[in-house]
Amino acid sequence: MLTWELPPATTGGMASHVDGLAHGLADMGHEVVVITRRTPGTERSVDIAGVRVLRAEVDLPWLPDRAIARVASANHAFVMAADTLGAWRPDVVHAHDWQPAWAAQVLGARHGAPIITTFHGTERSRHGGHVPPGVPTDVNGVEWWLAANSRRVITITRLLARQVTTDFELDPAAVCSIPGGIDPSWWAAPDPDLDESPASDLVFSWGRVQFEKGFQVLAAAMGTVRSRLPQARCEIAGRGSYLADLQSRIDVIGVSDVVDLVGFLSDNALRAAIHRAACVVLPSLYEPFGVIGLEALAGGAPLVVSQTGGLAELVEGTGAALMFEPGNATQLADRIHEVLTDPDLAASMRERARELVESSYSWAAIARRTEEWYRDALGS
Repeated sequence: MLTWELPPATTGGMASHVDGLAHGLADMGHEVVVITRRTPGTERSVDIAGVRVLRAEVDLPWLPDRAIARVASANHAFVMAADTLGAWRPDVVHAHDWQPAWAAQVLGARHGAPIITTFHGTERSRHGGHVPPGVPTDVNGVEWWLAANSRRVITITRLLARQVTTDFELDPAAVCSIPGGIDPSWWAAPDPDLDESPASDLVFSWGRVQFEKGFQVLAAAMGTVRSRLPQARCEIAGRGSYLADLQSRIDVIGVSDVVDLVGFLSDNALRAAIHRAACVVLPSLYEPFGVIGLEALAGGAPLVVSQTGGLAELVEGTGAALMFEPGNATQLADRIHEVLTDPDLAASMRERARELVESSYSWAAIARRTEEWYRDALGS
């Protein structure tokens, strides 16, 4: 596998996806090598629970203010790292997003191995269906080239699969959707060092505090919820560029007494907060996949999500969550009220969530589906 990000270098969901998938495949008995860029404090070569990780030095030659050229240059270091494997040969070369496109091409040709590409997003999808000039246009060109030279393409949502098939003019039979996964045992495990006392009135939400995450919609909904359930309260965790505006919005609509912005939480503190919550709300106006939805489901909290993008794909028709129209604060308030006042409904949602995560979104399940796609590529 080739990836620009791998823990501890994590700025989005791709790093945890690659890490989880690699270990899921290794647990199935596959030999897995992951090549990525080296970040401060990491070793160049290490075996982590059966996965060999090679980290390449990518910052020389330095090419300031030339994003595409810098990434392309880094791909030489990726290929050099692969040379340290000696006689070992891959059966497939699996690239994640556009950054390792050049190395994937070289290694695929060198070893006669098919290239599989997972797109975690595309420039067109990130920009609402169009590609602005400049770097996004350049990246879009690399994505097109990589997709055209991949024997199979994977996307993390069905919506993105449709977009990729159309945008890159691919054979639909060569494109499939395999979502990200999660380690349900970790998210369900209690932390004895943190307070996880259940709170029957706590509504919890978290994520990057940006306008598109819809926290302002949740704040407005809490005004209605408070009028029906005076004891209800809400915590929103996270940080981001919209934080000051969100606090101002909370103050203006008069819910600062029930909505608390608690800032960044560590993974352990986040898990404890989910365990305490009577209801978790993900009010995004747009969400391409929504790994936070998986975390909420695995953490065992009754979940209310906006009916958008990856969040809708995740839970629609499963009984594991309630949904509302994106941006509709009144409808969101109704859904929160249902969960907080109906213990049987909340218990049913928790059980459906547990079953859903175990059967479809554990890394073992995701690895099995990915292996099937590898075999399909090798047999074509």
